[in-house]
Amino acid sequence: MPSLFSKSYDCLMEACCDTKLQQLDHLQQAWACQQLDLTATETIEKVADAGRPAKPEWVSPKSLPRRRLGSKEGHAALIHSILHIEFNAINLALDALYRFQDMPEAYYHDWLNVAAEEAYHFQIVREHLFHLGYEYGDFPAHNGLWISTVETDHDPLVRMALVPRTLEARGLDVTPAMIQKLRAIGDKRGVEILKILLHDEIGHVAVGTRWFRYLCEARQLNPFDTFTEVIKSYFYGNLRGPFNFEARQQAGFSEDEIAWLKTLEAPVS
Repeated sequence: MPSLFSKSYDCLMEACCDTKLQQLDHLQQAWACQQLDLTATETIEKVADAGRPAKPEWVSPKSLPRRRLGSKEGHAALIHSILHIEFNAINLALDALYRFQDMPEAYYHDWLNVAAEEAYHFQIVREHLFHLGYEYGDFPAHNGLWISTVETDHDPLVRMALVPRTLEARGLDVTPAMIQKLRAIGDKRGVEILKILLHDEIGHVAVGTRWFRYLCEARQLNPFDTFTEVIKSYFYGNLRGPFNFEARQQAGFSEDEIAWLKTLEAPVS
């Protein structure tokens, strides 16, 4: 019986978007039919760069051109940026499956479901971008999210705290404003898609919260102190609002964490 970990690695390293989606679908079906086991791989490879197509071109975040949302190109560039995040999110979930091979079975069930939902997000955003006259890779993008994955590949506790609970949780904060922007330009389908993404991403951040707390309990660590320490040690720049506190509470953020985040919100001038 093939291993979930080896199959997850194969899917993670696949460069073709369509093939990656097909492999992930087969992976999910095999898991549902109990045709995969949890036999560990001989080695766990450090993945400096997951499988991805030749385009988009990588540039630094500061080098990304600014485009007016009211223009056709600016509209498409925003949708493309969302699409790029969703592609990275597929790889993030696959790496969470492959890399940490001594977790409970429920952990792999959770992250396989996350990977499948991210793949669905990728497909519906890609379809929307296509109707705008563009394809994935037509605009440059940055690799910041994957870099954070590499830097947290040594510890699932750090990964859960930094990637789903910090970097991906930013999507909970910024998506409502993006919905308003797309509504303002009459992009009804874009609004519908972002509402789906926001709903599902609350669940994805909740998965990160669940397993972060599990690991804190196993190591007899205080979750709040540990979370804030990870942010201080691994997060680049300043974490500042506005924050979507309602969505974060739904994703499992504690009262202490919410209170701490409120202290980080920029004062209203």
